[in-house]
Amino acid sequence: MRSIFRGTGVGTVAAYGALLGSGAVALQWLDYQRLTRERPEDIHLVLVAAAFLALGVFVGARALRTPRPVSFDGNPAARAALGISKREMTVLGALAAGKSTKGIASQLFVSPNTVKTHVARLFEKLGARRGTDAIARARELGLLP
Repeated sequence: MRSIFRGTGVGTVAAYGALLGSGAVALQWLDYQRLTRERPEDIHLVLVAAAFLALGVFVGARALRTPRPVSFDGNPAARAALGISKREMTVLGALAAGKSTKGIASQLFVSPNTVKTHVARLFEKLGARRGTDAIARARELGLLP
């Protein structure tokens, strides 16, 4: 490259580059002018299609976005009033998810008898006779989502 531009400064090279760039822009402008005279309806169609595409993307993104998760605190006042421990809440959540006693025991790394004890205490504290009653009562109190 040095042999081509020998004796020329950086300013001269930049001027040639600017001249070539402006020539390219002028040629593109003339091509655009010819296109707009020959096919103006196509240009309008492309602009309308682009506008509808942007509108569709905007509306679709708003309609399909997932709602922000509502923070669930588990009603700590009711939990404290009933005296339900953290482990009992874990067992209650697993019961609500439909897990069996053995499944809960393996999840919590305890024996099935320990899970049965937790369930019995939950039934007593919630005033329930069956698991479905306990889950319904816990949802009424806001202990479960």
